[in-house]
Amino acid sequence: MDKDKIQLTSSEIGTLWGEYVNGTMIDTVNRHMYTIIEDEAIKAIFEDAISTFERQKKQMVTFLENEGFPVPVGFSEADINKGAKRLFSDIFCLNYLHIMTLHGLVGHITALGVSVRKDLRDFYDSCDNDGKKMYHQTIELLLEKGSFQRDPLFYPAKNPEFVESEDFTDGILGKGRNLSATEIISISFNIKKSIMAKTLSIAFSQVAHSKEVRKFFSDSEKSADQQIQTFSKIMHQDNLPTPRSWETEVTTSTDPPFSDKLMMYHTGFLFQAAQVYHGTGLASAMRTDLIATYETIILKNLLVTKKWFDIMEKNKWLEQPPLAPNRKELANDN
Repeated sequence: MDKDKIQLTSSEIGTLWGEYVNGTMIDTVNRHMYTIIEDEAIKAIFEDAISTFERQKKQMVTFLENEGFPVPVGFSEADINKGAKRLFSDIFCLNYLHIMTLHGLVGHITALGVSVRKDLRDFYDSCDNDGKKMYHQTIELLLEKGSFQRDPLFYPAKNPEFVESEDFTDGILGKGRNLSATEIISISFNIKKSIMAKTLSIAFSQVAHSKEVRKFFSDSEKSADQQIQTFSKIMHQDNLPTPRSWETEVTTSTDPPFSDKLMMYHTGFLFQAAQVYHGTGLASAMRTDLIATYETIILKNLLVTKKWFDIMEKNKWLEQPPLAPNRKELANDN
């Protein structure tokens, strides 16, 4: 059997479909940002990101077409309103590319993990290498510009220590201990992700055409802000710093650079991706107050996602992924 000609599995098709739709969304935003960025160093990184995805996109189309699956509609320049006034600062654009690169790295590794056919594994392996290159580029430039936000610093203990009390898990009654380094990984990252979601929600609420969509963005901004305040309070209780917000990197423009469909999809993408990171935080939490916090946030995000789905379905903006065959329907047709 030719290992490169075996039929792709449902999981392999599913990852291709998701990578294509999410990739075209981010690429569309990148293409717009490229037109407004004035800083030449930042502009060069965006140019690299655009050309890299263009190459990846062609390969994904080839994979799907060779398997007989229709190429998703995704997003394109039709979702860009050319000539729109600047909505984001250059430094926000760079931070945006950094965060989206992190999402891309997670997506590529997940896709690689379910891929069997060698040509597909090789493809995601190359995508991962592209993502790592972009990750280094964005961090280096953020550091150069003094805009990279590092996580809190710890001072080393003299010797390794072991848990000796049940109070280690208690964070509600005040008898517990300070945050561990392993817990701060998720807390800090979730704050940064929520800051991105809040900033985009604020920007999108200024420019969306539909009143219903504007209302959704206002609600999602409040939800993201609540998450930021909740996690920040936990950090402040241990006298730890939190990442700064990016609201001031959004201009006062009311001129929409993107379609309502793209802005809605993007916000839903961020909230759904956040569920993964909240789940990771929940799994690593060893303090009862953190466990309760993550569970509450996950439930609240589900409510936001339900509102998002209703609007997307109502406007026919939500593209359907490939479905398993309906055997009962096929049997009734014969």
